[in-house]
Amino acid sequence: MSHRILVLPGDGIGPEITAEAVKILNACRETGLELSLEEGLVGGAGYDAHGEPLPAATLDKAKAADAILLGAVGGPKWDKLEDIAKRPERGLLGLRKNLNLFGNLRPAILYPQLAEASSLKPEVVSGLNIMIVRELTGGIYFGQPRGIEQRDGQRVGFNTYVYSEAEIERIGRVAFEMAQKRGGKLCSVDKANVLEVTMLWREVMERLADDYPDVELSHMYVDNAAMQLVRAPKQFDVIVTGNMFGDILSDAAAMLTGSIGMLPSASLNEHGQGMYEPCHGSAPDIAGQGLANPLATILSVAMMLRYSLNEGELAARIERAVGSVLDDGLRTADIAYPGTRQVSTAEMGDAVLAAFHTSA
Repeated sequence: MSHRILVLPGDGIGPEITAEAVKILNACRETGLELSLEEGLVGGAGYDAHGEPLPAATLDKAKAADAILLGAVGGPKWDKLEDIAKRPERGLLGLRKNLNLFGNLRPAILYPQLAEASSLKPEVVSGLNIMIVRELTGGIYFGQPRGIEQRDGQRVGFNTYVYSEAEIERIGRVAFEMAQKRGGKLCSVDKANVLEVTMLWREVMERLADDYPDVELSHMYVDNAAMQLVRAPKQFDVIVTGNMFGDILSDAAAMLTGSIGMLPSASLNEHGQGMYEPCHGSAPDIAGQGLANPLATILSVAMMLRYSLNEGELAARIERAVGSVLDDGLRTADIAYPGTRQVSTAEMGDAVLAAFHTSA
């Protein structure tokens, strides 16, 4: 059976980092894994070519794919588009919504070789391994009504933060099942002291806990969770939270690992179809300079193999290859420090590819 993979390079550094990840996908094909790869346009690239951040042809390809590899979208070139529906980020949101990619998995793992690159002391972050489970298709990013309108002679902006019980239960079960496979601890993050929607969130999580007696459930307000991630991050195993809080907390967790350039992600629907992308943005300021770190995108390929293609051993092989390259002291600019050797985007990709070939 051949798996259909859609590659969406996107904007900024997206084409550079996806090119390195595609090298790894092609190496997986050499092991006998049947893959068919095709490309599409999304984000600013989609708008420039077709006037839409999510062209119809791209959405059709995405619906037919078993998995999607996305680079990054956005940049200052499109920031002043007056119609918000035309901005690059709407292409990303459109993919999530149209494919029902409600479950976002964002691991924050500190490779021991990068303890010195973290912004926190090595003893605070050494051994860090957190999984953030973020609800991705609901909450304030999608809630209606929304807009900007005139009220009493002035412009007022408004958004709606809304979750149904079914949406909360769906992401809650993903998180509980993830905790069962890991350390058996789940922290649900909310703001139930002031927001009714997260009062409901907490109630549903408490109800679900009865179905998972082997998982220890705790609750934490989002402001405290942000502080605790910096103070004592290793207290967390799995964190589950809503769309906006997850967006913020996962980026905070990124810096614990040394660089957001190290963090992959998976966005899954109920059928195992997924979109895989690095957690970082399009970084237009360094696009085309060979400075971008491709490791998060390469590690996103590993997540693709594990969660959508059921190829756990190949996924582990990629992760070992990344570890081997870091052992050798190779670093892109974002994770370089004295005593390491700085390499370009392509050189890092080539090094991982060589390590992959020798790690069978």
